[in-house]
Amino acid sequence: MPIIPTDKIWMNGELIDWNNANCHVLTHALHYGSGVFEGIRCYHTKKGPAVFRLDEHIQRLYNSAKIYFMTTDDKIGNDARSYTIDELCDAAKETIRINRESLIEGNKKLNNNNEEKVECYIRPIVYRGYGEMGLNPLNSCIDVSIAVWPWGAYLGGGDEGIRVKISSFERINSNVLPPNVKATGQYINSILASIEIKKIGYDEALLLDNRGFISEGPGENLFIIKDKKILTPPEHASILKGITRDSVMTIAKDMGYEVKETDIDRGMVYLADEAFFTGTAAEVTAIREVDNYTIGNGKIGPVTRKIRDRFFEIVKGGDSGYGEWLDFV
Repeated sequence: MPIIPTDKIWMNGELIDWNNANCHVLTHALHYGSGVFEGIRCYHTKKGPAVFRLDEHIQRLYNSAKIYFMTTDDKIGNDARSYTIDELCDAAKETIRINRESLIEGNKKLNNNNEEKVECYIRPIVYRGYGEMGLNPLNSCIDVSIAVWPWGAYLGGGDEGIRVKISSFERINSNVLPPNVKATGQYINSILASIEIKKIGYDEALLLDNRGFISEGPGENLFIIKDKKILTPPEHASILKGITRDSVMTIAKDMGYEVKETDIDRGMVYLADEAFFTGTAAEVTAIREVDNYTIGNGKIGPVTRKIRDRFFEIVKGGDSGYGEWLDFV
């Protein structure tokens, strides 16, 4: 999706102009994929803009950075420059505040209306910067940036749902790279799967794990519904343990549905009553078709619709019972 620029980007502790947030061509992460990142959303509510599960996202950023030796004690970064989880949470909110006017204007353009909404996608990234080259990055500097911009529905589909195909590319597994880490280089796996599928007319890919069971989409977790039971692949299926996935599992259980993490083969998907993706970008996206098999009646199913509507009610501040998930700006 095209990026709608805002005014400022937080970069190594400073707010700088959008057009000046640049990296050197010899930045280590550009050559070797040595970075980790997060995707977070800020929603418009009656009480003002609220970031959804900010602490959990920045904690996962820290965990990813730790796996790749990009932390010092309880901070992200190295001795020259490092930040605590709380400092990065504050930096994310500060970046939203400083970009308030450009976010309002960007959302008007995105939504083609005159509503004044401070909604955005938030991208924190931690990466090996300029100064060292080679496969031992331990002496290279670590840069940290946070950008925000207006972003709408990533996959679209609405009530019609999207068309999905299983990719020939296998999802990375823990003997190759840690699947539960959001590292920049690891997403080449997702990119290849996505390109393969979209070049033949589908909306999104689905990847299998190294055992042949369903893992996840390129940037989404999968749920299927059969006989009103909600099933999703477990952690050992090489998934990223999505924060939206966790939220939807909690919401569905609170609504009275049975939710089970279990291995899912492709036949179970083909015969599902309903299916949907979850993710920060995808939010809750219905799936109407997988490998040319129609799922249910070929549109969003009743359980998916209820969960999707409940999810959006919560992220937009409509239920105080989930207030701990919202961090108001």
